[in-house]
Amino acid sequence: MTSLPASLPYPRAAELCRWELGAFGDLRDLRAALRQAVAGTMTTATGDAVERMALVVTELATNALRHGLPPTVVRLLREGDRLIIDVADHHRYAEPAVDAGRPLGAGGLGLQLTQTFALDVGWYATGLTKHVWASFPS
Repeated sequence: MTSLPASLPYPRAAELCRWELGAFGDLRDLRAALRQAVAGTMTTATGDAVERMALVVTELATNALRHGLPPTVVRLLREGDRLIIDVADHHRYAEPAVDAGRPLGAGGLGLQLTQTFALDVGWYATGLTKHVWASFPS
């Protein structure tokens, strides 16, 4: 297993939207809300780009709900030509790791998919929360 790089994303990013999740049942509404928000902010929103972001937000939020401590907070940020998905939970000492040796179909591929679809991926901890983020072109 390898750790994600620890780094703060885009320090001047402005928050566009925020969602708080309490259960896995909230993921469907999150995907719909993210699709709507991204379609309204991307300069050349293609269906494929929006779907990649929806997949990444689902994977990161699922990880936070499964492995983190509540509440899970998802934010959509923008800095310049980048949109950033930032997913936070309150298990700040649980460092996210990618299991590159996991076979297909065995589950646990969310961070690998995120690394495939996003331009940049990383994580950081604050005094109370752990954040995993991914950036995309807008």
